[in-house]
Amino acid sequence: MRTRHSQSFKIRAVEKALNRAQGITLTEIIDELGIGRSTLSKWVRDARNNDLENPAGGGILSSRKKKIEKRPQDWLLDERLEIVMACASLDEEEKSKYCRKQGVYPHHVDQWKQDFASGNSSNEKVNKRQEMKNLKHENKELRKEINRKDKALAETAALLVLQKKVNAIWGNDEDDSQ
Repeated sequence: MRTRHSQSFKIRAVEKALNRAQGITLTEIIDELGIGRSTLSKWVRDARNNDLENPAGGGILSSRKKKIEKRPQDWLLDERLEIVMACASLDEEEKSKYCRKQGVYPHHVDQWKQDFASGNSSNEKVNKRQEMKNLKHENKELRKEINRKDKALAETAALLVLQKKVNAIWGNDEDDSQ
């Protein structure tokens, strides 16, 4: 059975996913909304491609297909660099105006500038996150392998015990043949 969700529900779900607080995971949002991860991913992708419309004209998308604002951590390095360079020659008021237009806060631009100056980048964070994810996956696979081998070992031990009991009750076939 396929459930049809209203356009406003989809938009609220996308807003909730993109504007979630720091400690909230997508899994928690998905569970709360009662939808699948792939469904929410499709809606977010549609919204980013301007394929998700809001007929009512409210919310994150208007009938003119306004783009969804990205979270600061979603900006790519080259996009961040462009904004930092564009803001370099602006005074505070112009910088604030430009940042509002781009959908970021001036303090994000300042942080990005510091990151570029110090050589830190969010790519390192992304790489660490990806490495951690890979390690967790590998750990999970190894645990599954250990569990499988433990079960096989337990089964073999049980068969040996049963074989000894059978031999004790009925005797060895080798003893009868002599």
